[in-house]
Amino acid sequence: MSENSAIEWTDTTWNPVTGCTKISVGCDNCYASRFSERFRGVPNHPFETGFDLTLRPERLTQPLGWKRPRMIFVNSMSDLFHKDIPRAHVEAVFDTMERANWHTYQVLTKRSTILMKFINDRYRLRPAPAHIWLGVSVENQQATSRVAHLQRANAGVRFLSIEPLIGPVTKLDLSKIDWVIVGGESGPRARPIEREWVVDVRNQCVSAQVAFFFKQWGGRSPKTGGRMLDGREWNQFPASRSSGAAFAELVPS
Repeated sequence: MSENSAIEWTDTTWNPVTGCTKISVGCDNCYASRFSERFRGVPNHPFETGFDLTLRPERLTQPLGWKRPRMIFVNSMSDLFHKDIPRAHVEAVFDTMERANWHTYQVLTKRSTILMKFINDRYRLRPAPAHIWLGVSVENQQATSRVAHLQRANAGVRFLSIEPLIGPVTKLDLSKIDWVIVGGESGPRARPIEREWVVDVRNQCVSAQVAFFFKQWGGRSPKTGGRMLDGREWNQFPASRSSGAAFAELVPS
């Protein structure tokens, strides 16, 4: 858990699970794996076992102790819907999110079918609470199949993380989608991002009136290329459902 996250679209990370396994080309240069494996074998370090899938039951209730409302990225160092995570542990994470409902939670996965089945089972009679945002990762056109699973999930707020964007996404079905994040890859083997790919997704969001957040161009480090797109930062978030607005803009400080 990080009290102050460096990720531009969240405040805090919460990791009741760490570790994962690669599932698609978007995972090839996983930052979480790269970070964790640096500490494999270090006695008593939180990542002594590297990026092996590890349940963290002692962290399950952490958000209950955070009294100031914050935006929380759930499992920045794993995937909550990994097939090897026991359902009881996932249920306990959702129990905490429902109890600590003064926070906003951002749950992101590449395992979209598991998300869909879990959400539609837990929330059979009503949508998932609106303070629990559910999202899928999309790295290229091929990965847009995950969007359909998200659209069929009984979610209150749905979002896409198109990061790392490693290929064009020219046909994006944004029905029932509330928010889209786009970002380039960072790290020593970062794959290039093309401006026209970003602009194309941005334009699709503008046309569909979906909140658009441009996180980074990427490069050797996350900050290498900055965040400017067409002379401005794009910092839109989903607005409150009660506000009647499609999105709200975060004004850079």
